[in-house]
Amino acid sequence: MIQVFVKEFNSFLNSLIAYIVIGSFLTGIGLLMWVFPETSVLDYGFADLDTLFSMAPYVFIFLIPAITMKSFAEEKKMGTLELLLTKPLSDWNVVLGKFLATCALVLLALLPTFIYYYSVYLLGNPVGNVDSAGVMGSYLGLALLAMVFCAVGLFASSLTSNQIVSFILAAFLCFIIYTGLESVSSFGGNAALLIKQVGIIYHYESLSKGLIDSRDVIYFLSVAGFILLTTKVVISSRQW
Repeated sequence: MIQVFVKEFNSFLNSLIAYIVIGSFLTGIGLLMWVFPETSVLDYGFADLDTLFSMAPYVFIFLIPAITMKSFAEEKKMGTLELLLTKPLSDWNVVLGKFLATCALVLLALLPTFIYYYSVYLLGNPVGNVDSAGVMGSYLGLALLAMVFCAVGLFASSLTSNQIVSFILAAFLCFIIYTGLESVSSFGGNAALLIKQVGIIYHYESLSKGLIDSRDVIYFLSVAGFILLTTKVVISSRQW
């Protein structure tokens, strides 16, 4: 697994993918936080990072599939997937290695956003008047959400040898997984709360309040684990 992780992560760093993803994410979030008047912290009048944590999931819906689209699709197209799987590596090692490399790149893109937190911290009146516990909880929720999206991206990539198809499928699935149950809950009547609690947004917003509940963490890990298991089944069902 370590060998796959190192190989995959180095392939990101040796290509333009990592730099385009990190640059696009920071530019997009930076414009939303500081430039666009509808979402700018400077115009909002409150020292918080709500714009970052409310908009970042939608940015990730497109950026993470752009990272994962080649993970298995390119290997299939080039014929190197069979070669990789003939090495003394289990299917789990391959899937987890690629998953961890993708997560590491996304978390690397998140690190510079701590500059935004420090900036908002200084803008508070008085200085430091910011809900730091809520910010840290939101960062944890965003990292866990990114893990789920990475798992979805790998699953989509395992289904096809076409990177464009992989990207579109992953973006669509990420959007449905993130917003689907939240939208359905509005038509759920008496079961609306239950349907909402099964959705990702409910747990993401719960972590954003600063109270880190193990149930929310387990929920994200379970969803990501289930999707990775499905990816492993797809890879294991290959025809030789």
